[in-house]
Amino acid sequence: MDGDPLDPEPVSDPTLTDSDLLRWSESLAGIARTGLAFTESLYERERYEEVLHVAAEIHARALRRPPGESLEATVEQWMKQVEAGPAGYVTPKVAIGAVVGNDAGELLLLQRSDSGIWLYPTGWADIGYSASEVAVKEVREETGIEIEVVRLLAVFDGFRLGFTRIPLYSLIFLCRAVGGELRGHPLETLDVGWFSRDALPHPVAGIDHWGDHVFAALRGEEVEVMYDLPRDRVWESRPAPDDRPD
Repeated sequence: MDGDPLDPEPVSDPTLTDSDLLRWSESLAGIARTGLAFTESLYERERYEEVLHVAAEIHARALRRPPGESLEATVEQWMKQVEAGPAGYVTPKVAIGAVVGNDAGELLLLQRSDSGIWLYPTGWADIGYSASEVAVKEVREETGIEIEVVRLLAVFDGFRLGFTRIPLYSLIFLCRAVGGELRGHPLETLDVGWFSRDALPHPVAGIDHWGDHVFAALRGEEVEVMYDLPRDRVWESRPAPDDRPD
């Protein structure tokens, strides 16, 4: 008899990446923490905590940590984030980005001090601010430029797209510069500047994904809100080939 259906050959997936493993581990940990927030059953708590340990193992593999390294610190960190009831329902964080253009059709970019990577101004959503107000604040703080918010331009799942190691949704606003003086934040930025499409610095995070869409908007073309389209198989490793609506 050729082969044993109970002992199949291992399947190698050349498209599987550390980012996929990290996304799956964070998703499992989020499900387990949400379960811990709502359950009152000791049996269920034990099962959810076991899931956290499995997620921590995947998390360690994704980050290429040495074999045998204790996973308890990761599990303990996740457990500290558990709150009872609706407050403990684990959801992605929200970041706000601003695509700012000037009269020359150039894009405002900054070089982040934490990574050296270039990106449009972006920051966490602040309680008490509307999303567009956060965009105004972040641009002013990070670049010294005053802006007017035009409209919502894109909504990204940054974690799924591999832009970040933190599960987050990023709301991107199209904006125009109305004043101010170009001046990078002394702690958060290494450099700031205006750049045309054919003279971008390197590297710009995610430029292959959003660059054409953003510069079309800066040229005044009519573009729809860009977002990640639903997929039949949510847990596939690779994103859909075209994330733009028809």
